[in-house]
Amino acid sequence: MSLRPKTLRVRLTVWYVFILAGLVILAWGGSGLLLYKQLLDQLDHFNVEAIDGVEELLYFAPDGTLRLRDEYPNHPESKDWIDSLLEVRSSEGALLFRNDRLGDRVVDGPVFRGEGVGGYFERSGHLSDGTRVRLVSRVHILNGHPLLIRLAHSERTMTEGLSDFLTGSLILLPFVLGAAGVAGYFMTRRALNPINEMVRRARQISPDRLSERLPVRDVDDELDWMARIFNDTLDRLERAFEQLRRFTADCSHELRTPLAMIRGLAEAALQKKASSHEESRDTIASILEEINRLTSLVEALFTMSRADSGTLQLRRSVVPIMALAREAAGLFDVLMEEKSLDLVFEGDELAEVEGDRLFLRQAFVNLIHNAVKYSPLGGAVSVRVRNGNSDQVRVEIQDHGPGIPPEDRIKVFERFYRVDKARSRESGGAGLGLSIAKWAVEAHGGSIGLESVTGQGCTFYISLPRLHS
Repeated sequence: MSLRPKTLRVRLTVWYVFILAGLVILAWGGSGLLLYKQLLDQLDHFNVEAIDGVEELLYFAPDGTLRLRDEYPNHPESKDWIDSLLEVRSSEGALLFRNDRLGDRVVDGPVFRGEGVGGYFERSGHLSDGTRVRLVSRVHILNGHPLLIRLAHSERTMTEGLSDFLTGSLILLPFVLGAAGVAGYFMTRRALNPINEMVRRARQISPDRLSERLPVRDVDDELDWMARIFNDTLDRLERAFEQLRRFTADCSHELRTPLAMIRGLAEAALQKKASSHEESRDTIASILEEINRLTSLVEALFTMSRADSGTLQLRRSVVPIMALAREAAGLFDVLMEEKSLDLVFEGDELAEVEGDRLFLRQAFVNLIHNAVKYSPLGGAVSVRVRNGNSDQVRVEIQDHGPGIPPEDRIKVFERFYRVDKARSRESGGAGLGLSIAKWAVEAHGGSIGLESVTGQGCTFYISLPRLHS
Protein backbone atom coordinates (compact mmCIF):
# COMPACT_ATOMS: atom_id res chain seq x y z
CA MET A 1 0.00 0.00 0.00
CA SER A 2 1.37 3.38 -1.00
CA LEU A 3 2.08 5.86 1.79
CA ARG A 4 1.92 8.78 -0.63
CA PRO A 5 -0.91 11.18 0.35
CA LYS A 6 -3.74 11.11 -2.17
CA THR A 7 -4.88 14.72 -1.93
CA LEU A 8 -2.90 17.68 -3.12
CA ARG A 9 -3.83 19.55 0.06
CA VAL A 10 -2.12 16.96 2.29
CA ARG A 11 0.88 16.63 -0.04
CA LEU A 12 1.44 20.39 -0.04
CA THR A 13 1.19 20.43 3.76
CA VAL A 14 3.70 17.58 4.10
CA TRP A 15 6.08 19.27 1.68
CA TYR A 16 5.70 22.52 3.57
CA VAL A 17 6.46 20.86 6.93
CA PHE A 18 9.48 18.99 5.55
CA ILE A 19 10.90 22.10 3.92
CA LEU A 20 10.27 24.13 7.06
CA ALA A 21 11.92 21.40 9.18
CA GLY A 22 14.96 21.48 6.93
CA LEU A 23 15.18 25.27 7.10
CA VAL A 24 14.72 25.27 10.89
CA ILE A 25 17.42 22.62 11.33
CA LEU A 26 19.78 24.59 9.09
CA ALA A 27 19.02 27.77 11.02
CA TRP A 28 19.38 25.89 14.31
CA GLY A 29 22.74 24.43 13.31
CA GLY A 30 23.95 27.74 11.91
CA SER A 31 22.89 29.61 15.03
CA GLY A 32 24.68 27.02 17.19
CA LEU A 33 27.90 27.38 15.19
CA LEU A 34 27.66 31.17 15.30
CA LEU A 35 27.01 31.14 19.04
CA TYR A 36 29.93 28.76 19.60
CA LYS A 37 32.22 31.03 17.55
CA GLN A 38 31.10 34.10 19.49
CA LEU A 39 31.65 32.37 22.83
CA LEU A 40 35.14 31.30 21.76
CA ASP A 41 35.91 34.86 20.64
CA GLN A 42 34.72 36.22 23.97
CA LEU A 43 36.77 33.66 25.89
CA ASP A 44 39.86 34.42 23.78
CA HIS A 45 39.38 38.13 24.40
CA PHE A 46 39.10 37.55 28.14
CA ASN A 47 42.20 35.30 28.11
CA VAL A 48 44.23 37.95 26.27
CA GLU A 49 43.24 40.62 28.80
CA ALA A 50 43.95 38.25 31.65
CA ILE A 51 47.42 37.28 30.39
CA ASP A 52 48.29 40.97 30.00
CA GLY A 53 47.34 41.54 33.65
CA VAL A 54 49.14 38.42 34.83
CA GLU A 55 52.37 39.64 33.25
CA GLU A 56 52.27 42.66 35.56
CA LEU A 57 51.58 40.52 38.63
CA LEU A 58 54.51 38.12 38.16
CA TYR A 59 57.76 38.71 40.09
CA PHE A 60 60.83 36.82 41.27
CA ALA A 61 61.07 36.37 45.04
CA PRO A 62 64.43 36.88 46.84
CA ASP A 63 64.93 33.09 46.81
CA GLY A 64 64.65 33.13 42.99
CA THR A 65 61.25 31.52 42.80
CA LEU A 66 58.56 32.95 40.53
CA ARG A 67 55.53 34.24 42.34
CA LEU A 68 52.26 36.07 41.61
CA ARG A 69 50.98 39.04 43.53
CA ASP A 70 47.48 38.62 44.91
CA GLU A 71 46.32 41.96 43.55
CA TYR A 72 47.55 44.92 41.62
CA PRO A 73 46.31 48.49 42.27
CA ASN A 74 45.90 49.31 38.56
CA HIS A 75 43.84 46.12 37.87
CA PRO A 76 40.92 45.66 40.27
CA GLU A 77 39.77 42.70 38.13
CA SER A 78 42.96 40.79 39.06
CA LYS A 79 40.88 38.46 41.24
CA ASP A 80 39.26 37.13 38.06
CA TRP A 81 42.67 36.59 36.50
CA ILE A 82 43.94 34.75 39.56
CA ASP A 83 40.96 32.39 39.17
CA SER A 84 42.24 31.38 35.74
CA LEU A 85 44.23 28.20 35.12
CA LEU A 86 47.76 29.61 35.02
CA GLU A 87 51.06 27.96 34.19
CA VAL A 88 54.47 29.60 33.65
CA ARG A 89 57.46 27.77 32.16
CA SER A 90 60.97 28.65 31.20
CA SER A 91 62.11 28.75 27.61
CA GLU A 92 63.48 25.23 28.10
CA GLY A 93 60.05 24.01 29.29
CA ALA A 94 60.79 23.78 33.02
CA LEU A 95 57.77 24.47 35.21
CA LEU A 96 58.30 27.71 37.15
CA PHE A 97 54.84 28.45 38.48
CA ARG A 98 51.24 27.25 38.49
CA ASN A 99 48.39 28.64 40.52
CA ASP A 100 46.35 26.81 43.10
CA ARG A 101 43.37 26.35 40.82
CA LEU A 102 45.49 24.44 38.34
CA GLY A 103 46.92 22.28 41.15
CA ASP A 104 49.20 19.53 39.95
CA ARG A 105 47.72 19.43 36.47
CA VAL A 106 49.57 20.42 33.31
CA VAL A 107 48.22 22.78 30.62
CA ASP A 108 48.32 21.34 27.09
CA GLY A 109 51.42 19.18 27.39
CA PRO A 110 55.05 20.03 26.60
CA VAL A 111 56.25 23.35 25.21
CA PHE A 112 56.70 23.33 21.43
CA ARG A 113 59.09 25.39 19.37
CA GLY A 114 58.00 29.00 18.77
CA GLU A 115 55.04 28.84 21.14
CA GLY A 116 53.91 32.33 22.16
CA VAL A 117 56.82 34.06 20.42
CA GLY A 118 55.90 37.41 18.86
CA GLY A 119 52.29 37.56 20.07
CA TYR A 120 49.35 35.66 21.45
CA PHE A 121 48.81 32.06 20.47
CA GLU A 122 45.16 31.10 21.02
CA ARG A 123 43.89 27.54 20.76
CA SER A 124 41.82 24.81 22.35
CA GLY A 125 43.64 22.15 24.36
CA HIS A 126 43.41 19.80 27.30
CA LEU A 127 44.70 19.63 30.83
CA SER A 128 46.60 16.56 31.92
CA ASP A 129 43.37 15.17 33.44
CA GLY A 130 41.54 15.48 30.12
CA THR A 131 39.61 18.67 30.88
CA ARG A 132 39.03 20.61 27.68
CA VAL A 133 40.17 24.23 27.92
CA ARG A 134 40.59 27.33 25.82
CA LEU A 135 44.09 28.78 26.36
CA VAL A 136 46.42 31.48 25.18
CA SER A 137 50.24 31.39 25.25
CA ARG A 138 52.68 34.27 25.21
CA VAL A 139 56.40 34.75 25.87
CA HIS A 140 57.05 37.47 28.48
CA ILE A 141 60.45 38.88 29.44
CA LEU A 142 60.82 39.37 33.21
CA ASN A 143 64.10 40.69 34.58
CA GLY A 144 65.81 39.51 31.42
CA HIS A 145 64.38 35.99 31.65
CA PRO A 146 62.04 34.75 28.93
CA LEU A 147 58.94 33.20 30.45
CA LEU A 148 56.21 31.21 28.60
CA ILE A 149 52.86 32.07 30.17
CA ARG A 150 49.93 29.73 29.52
CA LEU A 151 46.54 30.95 30.73
CA ALA A 152 43.43 28.80 30.25
CA HIS A 153 39.76 28.61 31.11
CA SER A 154 37.59 25.54 31.01
CA GLU A 155 35.20 25.29 28.06
CA ARG A 156 32.67 23.41 30.16
CA THR A 157 30.56 26.45 30.97
CA MET A 158 30.55 27.47 27.32
CA THR A 159 29.65 23.99 26.06
CA GLU A 160 26.98 23.55 28.71
CA GLY A 161 25.34 26.81 27.66
CA LEU A 162 25.54 25.81 24.02
CA SER A 163 24.14 22.36 24.82
CA ASP A 164 21.24 23.92 26.73
CA PHE A 165 20.46 26.13 23.74
CA LEU A 166 20.53 23.25 21.28
CA THR A 167 18.55 20.95 23.54
CA GLY A 168 15.89 23.58 24.12
CA SER A 169 15.68 24.15 20.38
CA LEU A 170 15.24 20.43 19.72
CA ILE A 171 12.49 20.21 22.32
CA LEU A 172 10.66 23.13 20.74
CA LEU A 173 11.14 21.87 17.16
CA PRO A 174 8.25 19.32 17.14
CA PHE A 175 5.85 21.90 18.58
CA VAL A 176 6.94 24.48 15.98
CA LEU A 177 6.57 21.99 13.14
CA GLY A 178 3.21 20.80 14.44
CA ALA A 179 1.86 24.34 14.64
CA ALA A 180 3.30 25.09 11.20
CA GLY A 181 1.70 21.93 9.79
CA VAL A 182 -1.75 22.84 11.13
CA ALA A 183 -1.42 26.41 9.86
CA GLY A 184 -0.09 25.18 6.53
CA TYR A 185 -2.99 22.75 6.13
CA PHE A 186 -5.60 25.45 6.63
CA MET A 187 -3.69 27.89 4.43
CA THR A 188 -3.43 25.25 1.70
CA ARG A 189 -7.12 24.44 1.97
CA ARG A 190 -7.98 28.10 1.65
CA ALA A 191 -5.61 28.53 -1.30
CA LEU A 192 -7.12 25.50 -3.06
CA ASN A 193 -10.75 26.53 -2.53
CA PRO A 194 -10.83 28.26 -5.97
CA ILE A 195 -9.66 25.00 -7.57
CA ASN A 196 -12.42 23.09 -5.77
CA GLU A 197 -14.92 25.58 -7.16
CA MET A 198 -13.44 25.15 -10.65
CA VAL A 199 -13.76 21.37 -10.32
CA ARG A 200 -17.38 21.70 -9.22
CA ARG A 201 -18.22 23.95 -12.16
CA ALA A 202 -16.26 21.80 -14.61
CA ARG A 203 -18.32 18.75 -13.61
CA GLN A 204 -21.45 20.60 -14.68
CA ILE A 205 -20.13 21.16 -18.22
CA SER A 206 -21.49 18.75 -20.80
CA PRO A 207 -22.06 18.85 -24.58
CA ASP A 208 -25.47 20.35 -23.86
CA ARG A 209 -24.05 22.96 -21.45
CA LEU A 210 -20.94 24.20 -23.23
CA SER A 211 -21.94 27.77 -22.39
CA GLU A 212 -20.90 27.18 -18.77
CA ARG A 213 -17.60 28.77 -17.75
CA LEU A 214 -15.18 28.49 -14.84
CA PRO A 215 -15.25 31.33 -12.29
CA VAL A 216 -12.58 34.03 -12.66
CA ARG A 217 -11.81 36.05 -9.51
CA ASP A 218 -10.05 38.93 -11.33
CA VAL A 219 -7.02 38.86 -9.04
CA ASP A 220 -4.63 38.03 -11.93
CA ASP A 221 -2.91 35.11 -10.24
CA GLU A 222 -2.00 31.66 -11.62
CA LEU A 223 -5.47 30.26 -10.85
CA ASP A 224 -7.16 33.07 -12.77
CA TRP A 225 -4.76 32.48 -15.64
CA MET A 226 -5.63 28.77 -15.63
CA ALA A 227 -9.37 29.53 -15.52
CA ARG A 228 -9.09 31.95 -18.45
CA ILE A 229 -7.14 29.42 -20.52
CA PHE A 230 -9.74 26.75 -19.75
CA ASN A 231 -12.55 29.15 -20.61
CA ASP A 232 -10.85 30.00 -23.90
CA THR A 233 -10.70 26.27 -24.64
CA LEU A 234 -14.41 25.98 -23.84
CA ASP A 235 -15.10 28.92 -26.19
CA ARG A 236 -13.31 27.10 -29.00
CA LEU A 237 -15.11 23.85 -28.22
CA GLU A 238 -18.47 25.61 -28.14
CA ARG A 239 -17.81 27.23 -31.50
CA ALA A 240 -16.60 23.90 -32.91
CA PHE A 241 -19.70 22.07 -31.62
CA GLU A 242 -21.96 24.78 -32.95
CA GLN A 243 -20.21 24.68 -36.31
CA LEU A 244 -20.51 20.89 -36.32
CA ARG A 245 -24.22 21.04 -35.52
CA ARG A 246 -24.78 23.64 -38.22
CA PHE A 247 -22.63 21.72 -40.67
CA THR A 248 -24.53 18.49 -39.96
CA ALA A 249 -27.89 20.20 -40.35
CA ASP A 250 -26.87 22.00 -43.55
CA CYS A 251 -25.28 18.87 -44.98
CA SER A 252 -28.41 16.85 -44.25
CA HIS A 253 -30.52 19.51 -45.92
CA GLU A 254 -28.26 19.68 -48.96
CA LEU A 255 -28.23 15.91 -49.37
CA ARG A 256 -31.94 15.44 -48.71
CA THR A 257 -33.09 17.78 -51.48
CA PRO A 258 -31.37 16.11 -54.48
CA LEU A 259 -32.12 12.66 -53.12
CA ALA A 260 -35.80 13.58 -52.77
CA MET A 261 -35.86 14.90 -56.30
CA ILE A 262 -34.20 11.74 -57.66
CA ARG A 263 -36.64 9.58 -55.74
CA GLY A 264 -39.62 11.63 -56.95
CA LEU A 265 -38.52 11.46 -60.57
CA ALA A 266 -37.92 7.71 -60.36
CA GLU A 267 -41.26 7.03 -58.68
CA ALA A 268 -43.10 9.15 -61.26
CA ALA A 269 -41.40 7.26 -64.07
CA LEU A 270 -42.44 3.93 -62.56
CA GLN A 271 -46.03 4.94 -61.87
CA LYS A 272 -46.80 6.03 -65.38
CA LYS A 273 -45.80 4.82 -68.75
CA ALA A 274 -43.68 7.27 -70.64
CA SER A 275 -45.59 8.75 -73.57
CA SER A 276 -42.49 9.07 -75.68
CA HIS A 277 -38.83 8.31 -75.86
CA GLU A 278 -38.08 12.03 -75.40
CA GLU A 279 -40.00 12.12 -72.12
CA SER A 280 -37.93 9.20 -70.80
CA ARG A 281 -34.75 10.96 -71.83
CA ASP A 282 -35.85 14.13 -70.02
CA THR A 283 -36.53 12.15 -66.84
CA ILE A 284 -33.15 10.44 -66.99
CA ALA A 285 -31.44 13.75 -67.73
CA SER A 286 -33.08 15.34 -64.69
CA ILE A 287 -31.96 12.43 -62.53
CA LEU A 288 -28.39 12.70 -63.85
CA GLU A 289 -28.39 16.45 -63.19
CA GLU A 290 -29.32 15.85 -59.56
CA ILE A 291 -26.74 13.06 -59.32
CA ASN A 292 -24.05 15.40 -60.69
CA ARG A 293 -25.07 18.05 -58.17
CA LEU A 294 -24.97 15.46 -55.40
CA THR A 295 -21.55 14.22 -56.57
CA SER A 296 -20.16 17.76 -56.57
CA LEU A 297 -21.50 18.30 -53.07
CA VAL A 298 -19.93 15.07 -51.77
CA GLU A 299 -16.59 15.93 -53.37
CA ALA A 300 -16.68 19.40 -51.82
CA LEU A 301 -17.53 17.91 -48.42
CA PHE A 302 -14.69 15.43 -48.78
CA THR A 303 -12.26 18.22 -49.62
CA MET A 304 -13.34 20.28 -46.59
CA SER A 305 -13.12 17.22 -44.36
CA ARG A 306 -9.54 16.51 -45.46
CA ALA A 307 -8.65 20.18 -45.05
CA ASP A 308 -10.01 20.23 -41.49
CA SER A 309 -8.14 17.06 -40.56
CA GLY A 310 -4.87 18.40 -41.98
CA THR A 311 -4.36 15.43 -44.30
CA LEU A 312 -4.24 17.51 -47.48
CA GLN A 313 -0.62 17.96 -48.58
CA LEU A 314 0.34 20.89 -50.78
CA ARG A 315 2.52 20.07 -53.76
CA ARG A 316 4.30 23.34 -54.30
CA SER A 317 5.64 24.62 -57.59
CA VAL A 318 6.07 27.96 -59.35
CA VAL A 319 2.63 29.19 -60.42
CA PRO A 320 2.16 32.13 -62.86
CA ILE A 321 -0.94 33.90 -61.55
CA MET A 322 -2.28 35.46 -64.75
CA ALA A 323 -1.97 32.19 -66.70
CA LEU A 324 -3.72 30.32 -63.90
CA ALA A 325 -6.58 32.84 -63.87
CA ARG A 326 -7.02 32.53 -67.66
CA GLU A 327 -7.05 28.73 -67.34
CA ALA A 328 -9.71 28.86 -64.61
CA ALA A 329 -11.86 31.32 -66.56
CA GLY A 330 -11.68 29.11 -69.65
CA LEU A 331 -13.96 26.58 -67.94
CA PHE A 332 -16.84 29.04 -68.18
CA ASP A 333 -16.62 30.06 -71.82
CA VAL A 334 -19.95 28.44 -72.64
CA LEU A 335 -21.72 30.01 -69.66
CA MET A 336 -20.27 33.45 -70.45
CA GLU A 337 -21.32 33.11 -74.04
CA GLU A 338 -24.87 32.24 -72.98
CA LYS A 339 -24.99 35.37 -70.78
CA SER A 340 -23.10 37.54 -73.31
CA LEU A 341 -20.48 38.43 -70.72
CA ASP A 342 -17.18 40.14 -71.43
CA LEU A 343 -14.14 38.78 -69.53
CA VAL A 344 -11.36 41.32 -69.05
CA PHE A 345 -7.80 40.47 -67.86
CA GLU A 346 -5.35 43.18 -66.88
CA GLY A 347 -2.29 43.61 -64.70
CA ASP A 348 1.11 41.97 -64.20
CA GLU A 349 1.52 39.05 -66.59
CA LEU A 350 4.79 37.99 -64.93
CA ALA A 351 3.61 37.78 -61.33
CA GLU A 352 4.39 34.37 -59.81
CA VAL A 353 3.78 32.62 -56.49
CA GLU A 354 4.91 29.32 -55.03
CA GLY A 355 2.04 26.97 -54.23
CA ASP A 356 -0.09 24.01 -55.13
CA ARG A 357 -1.39 24.70 -58.63
CA LEU A 358 -4.42 22.43 -58.22
CA PHE A 359 -5.78 24.08 -55.08
CA LEU A 360 -5.01 27.63 -56.22
CA ARG A 361 -6.78 26.83 -59.50
CA GLN A 362 -9.80 25.58 -57.53
CA ALA A 363 -9.90 28.85 -55.58
CA PHE A 364 -9.83 30.87 -58.82
CA VAL A 365 -12.46 28.61 -60.40
CA ASN A 366 -14.82 29.09 -57.46
CA LEU A 367 -14.41 32.88 -57.40
CA ILE A 368 -14.71 33.34 -61.18
CA HIS A 369 -17.72 30.99 -61.27
CA ASN A 370 -19.28 33.06 -58.50
CA ALA A 371 -18.69 36.27 -60.51
CA VAL A 372 -20.05 34.77 -63.75
CA LYS A 373 -23.07 33.27 -62.03
CA TYR A 374 -24.26 36.53 -60.48
CA SER A 375 -23.37 38.92 -63.31
CA PRO A 376 -26.31 40.28 -65.30
CA LEU A 377 -26.79 39.50 -69.01
CA GLY A 378 -24.47 41.55 -71.17
CA GLY A 379 -22.29 42.50 -68.22
CA ALA A 380 -18.56 42.10 -67.67
CA VAL A 381 -16.22 40.23 -65.32
CA SER A 382 -12.79 41.71 -64.63
CA VAL A 383 -9.71 39.85 -63.37
CA ARG A 384 -6.86 42.11 -62.28
CA VAL A 385 -3.41 41.05 -61.03
CA ARG A 386 -1.68 43.78 -59.05
CA ASN A 387 1.32 44.23 -56.82
CA GLY A 388 -0.12 44.55 -53.33
CA ASN A 389 3.31 45.45 -51.94
CA SER A 390 6.87 44.20 -52.39
CA ASP A 391 5.98 40.83 -50.89
CA GLN A 392 2.40 40.27 -52.07
CA VAL A 393 0.49 39.60 -55.27
CA ARG A 394 -3.11 40.85 -55.21
CA VAL A 395 -5.74 39.32 -57.49
CA GLU A 396 -9.12 41.07 -57.85
CA ILE A 397 -12.19 39.42 -59.44
CA GLN A 398 -14.98 41.92 -60.03
CA ASP A 399 -18.56 41.45 -61.21
CA HIS A 400 -21.45 43.88 -61.69
CA GLY A 401 -24.14 41.79 -60.08
CA PRO A 402 -26.49 42.61 -57.19
CA GLY A 403 -23.65 42.79 -54.66
CA ILE A 404 -23.70 41.50 -51.09
CA PRO A 405 -25.52 43.32 -48.27
CA PRO A 406 -23.25 44.53 -45.42
CA GLU A 407 -24.80 42.15 -42.88
CA ASP A 408 -23.90 39.15 -45.05
CA ARG A 409 -20.33 40.03 -46.02
CA ILE A 410 -18.74 38.50 -42.92
CA LYS A 411 -20.64 35.23 -43.34
CA VAL A 412 -20.23 34.53 -47.05
CA PHE A 413 -17.13 32.40 -46.42
CA GLU A 414 -18.97 30.16 -43.95
CA ARG A 415 -19.96 26.70 -45.12
CA PHE A 416 -23.43 26.35 -46.65
CA TYR A 417 -24.09 30.07 -46.21
CA ARG A 418 -26.08 31.75 -48.97
CA VAL A 419 -27.15 35.32 -49.35
CA ASP A 420 -30.94 35.06 -49.65
CA LYS A 421 -31.36 36.89 -52.94
CA ALA A 422 -28.09 36.25 -54.66
CA ARG A 423 -27.38 32.61 -53.75
CA SER A 424 -30.05 29.98 -54.20
CA ARG A 425 -30.33 26.31 -54.95
CA GLU A 426 -31.67 27.11 -58.39
CA SER A 427 -28.36 28.72 -59.32
CA GLY A 428 -26.62 25.44 -58.58
CA GLY A 429 -24.50 26.27 -55.54
CA ALA A 430 -24.20 24.36 -52.29
CA GLY A 431 -22.62 27.20 -50.35
CA LEU A 432 -19.16 25.59 -50.14
CA GLY A 433 -17.27 27.26 -53.01
CA LEU A 434 -16.16 30.34 -51.09
CA SER A 435 -15.26 28.22 -48.03
CA ILE A 436 -12.98 26.05 -50.16
CA ALA A 437 -11.44 29.14 -51.79
CA LYS A 438 -10.77 30.65 -48.36
CA TRP A 439 -9.09 27.48 -47.13
CA ALA A 440 -6.93 27.18 -50.27
CA VAL A 441 -5.71 30.79 -50.04
CA GLU A 442 -4.99 30.67 -46.30
CA ALA A 443 -3.18 27.33 -46.69
CA HIS A 444 -0.71 29.23 -48.90
CA GLY A 445 -0.17 31.96 -46.30
CA GLY A 446 -2.47 34.42 -48.07
CA SER A 447 -5.69 36.23 -47.29
CA ILE A 448 -9.06 36.63 -48.97
CA GLY A 449 -11.79 39.23 -48.65
CA LEU A 450 -14.37 41.23 -50.54
CA GLU A 451 -15.56 44.73 -51.25
CA SER A 452 -19.14 45.30 -52.32
CA VAL A 453 -21.67 48.03 -52.97
CA THR A 454 -25.24 46.72 -52.90
CA GLY A 455 -26.72 46.80 -56.38
CA GLN A 456 -23.40 47.71 -58.04
CA GLY A 457 -21.44 44.47 -57.92
CA CYS A 458 -18.83 42.80 -55.79
CA THR A 459 -15.03 42.49 -55.87
CA PHE A 460 -13.33 39.49 -54.27
CA TYR A 461 -9.61 39.90 -53.69
CA ILE A 462 -6.81 37.44 -52.90
CA SER A 463 -3.38 38.32 -51.54
CA LEU A 464 -0.61 35.72 -51.90
CA PRO A 465 3.11 35.84 -51.00
CA ARG A 466 5.09 36.84 -54.09
CA LEU A 467 7.80 34.55 -55.44
CA HIS A 468 11.08 36.51 -55.66
CA SER A 469 13.56 35.54 -58.30
